[in-house]
Amino acid sequence: MSIQKLAVNAEMVFLDLPFYERVSRLKELGFRVGLWGLDDHDVERLANTGAMYSMIDGFGRGNLALPDAADAMVSSIEELIPLAKAIGRPLMNLHGGKLTKEGPAVESVGEITGDMWMTARYTLCRIAELGDKHDVNFTVENLNPLDHPGVPFNRASDILALVKSVGSPRLRMNLDLYHAQKDGGNLIALLEQCRDFVAEVQIADVPLRDAPGGGEIHYPNVVGAMVRLGYECSVALEAFAPGNSHAALQRFKTIFSAFHTQTSGSAQ
Repeated sequence: MSIQKLAVNAEMVFLDLPFYERVSRLKELGFRVGLWGLDDHDVERLANTGAMYSMIDGFGRGNLALPDAADAMVSSIEELIPLAKAIGRPLMNLHGGKLTKEGPAVESVGEITGDMWMTARYTLCRIAELGDKHDVNFTVENLNPLDHPGVPFNRASDILALVKSVGSPRLRMNLDLYHAQKDGGNLIALLEQCRDFVAEVQIADVPLRDAPGGGEIHYPNVVGAMVRLGYECSVALEAFAPGNSHAALQRFKTIFSAFHTQTSGSAQ
């Protein structure tokens, strides 16, 4: 059986089409579909498209650093789990804290203390237990502090440390190479460090967060490294495709052709 490993975020491409038509178009083109929030969408209608969903935003409020906010994060996850299951159990993606639409954290967190690290680890252990209970999987995504100031535990190294410390297969990284490039680069070394803890790699080019092929990241080298390192996870385009979305998606598919299909096994 062939399983699609390339995904595209439907919030960012084919912007001239109504939203559910975008989802259907991506399905027709052979991609899995990534979503940000489910709040503004009809879950039954999403399920009826027949699309395979790779990832959704997995929480609605809170952060990992502060006890009350961490409780709010866990509660919001519990509310979203039935919706995630209704559309096929995509990865439920988390950040260190909820974002505003403009990018900064809803509740800005400054210096990270030892108590905050302990709160974050304990909270992620609780979230992994929810994964076991409900048969869903979670990822935590790195973010860059330029686009998303005030988010705790935003660096890939922070996420890796937390995921390792929890030690649950229900909790993995969503390694975003766009954010990593804007927060220090050294992407191939980062891929080496994170190899055994990644459930999805997200990509976009820098500086414009557009589809690969015209920015500063040489994605063919990145793909070569991922193949050499044995990456088998999904690869998701979370990038804007102004103008001709079809052409942008074809570039993505061509550059990441090694991840286009997988013979049997798990899709994630």
